[in-house]
Amino acid sequence: MPFKSPPEIARAGVATGASKAALPLDKALVAGFLAGAYIAFAGLVAIVVSAGMDPETWGGVQTLVTGTVFVLGLVLVVVAGSELLTGNMALVPLSGLGGRAQVDRIGLNLLWVLIGNLLGSLFVAYFLAVRTGVVTAEAPLRRLAEIANGKAHAESEWQVFLRAVGCNWLVCLAVWMALAAEDVAGKVLAIFFPIMAFVAMGFDHVVANMFFLPAAIFADVPGIGWGDTLGNWLFALLGNFVGAFLFVTLSYWYLYVRGTDRRPPDRASERA
Repeated sequence: MPFKSPPEIARAGVATGASKAALPLDKALVAGFLAGAYIAFAGLVAIVVSAGMDPETWGGVQTLVTGTVFVLGLVLVVVAGSELLTGNMALVPLSGLGGRAQVDRIGLNLLWVLIGNLLGSLFVAYFLAVRTGVVTAEAPLRRLAEIANGKAHAESEWQVFLRAVGCNWLVCLAVWMALAAEDVAGKVLAIFFPIMAFVAMGFDHVVANMFFLPAAIFADVPGIGWGDTLGNWLFALLGNFVGAFLFVTLSYWYLYVRGTDRRPPDRASERA
């Protein structure tokens, strides 16, 4: 199974980030919608398959199963093709540090992908999770309430931030290692373990929380409101960015990009 070396991954990361930064904003929005929906699909199947597993009986197996099926989300994002904010938080700034993208293009990409991710997540949460009745059956609703209450009430703001740092460090490593693979099987394998791990540990992914918390609101889970939801999103967003930028972007830029030949920014991307 062929794969790229770490310096080759870094070069591919700069090129991929530059391509994302140059993406027209309407395409960034549509691709962001798809990625938000894909992560929401993963959250939905994670709720359904783990709904009947009593934690007192199953213990950590419940979160292991949740994490294992949640891998679906990033597999769809990477293999089918779409724009996920948390991965872009690492690759798009990396292209800027590598001299391949302007700051304004980096900011615009992250903003429009964020909006698209939110819209895709809300669409699946309302129409495909709640209105279909998939999460309003007794066991799935109980599992959704458990997840949503954990994120909205059990975690302090500092804990959400720190869990989000750990989450996106792992998510971006999954994206990074997927760049190393030259075939679909290799990409799926590279994605599997980091994603399974962050979900099993209960870390916070802002786009996943754009599904879980609104789905709980739409399903009338008691005690879950938009104030709690927005607070969680804010600290998860900040933590996800720190995890991506500090531990992946800056680390691998310093190791494998810094000091190498810098290409000027793509002028075509500035006009896009």
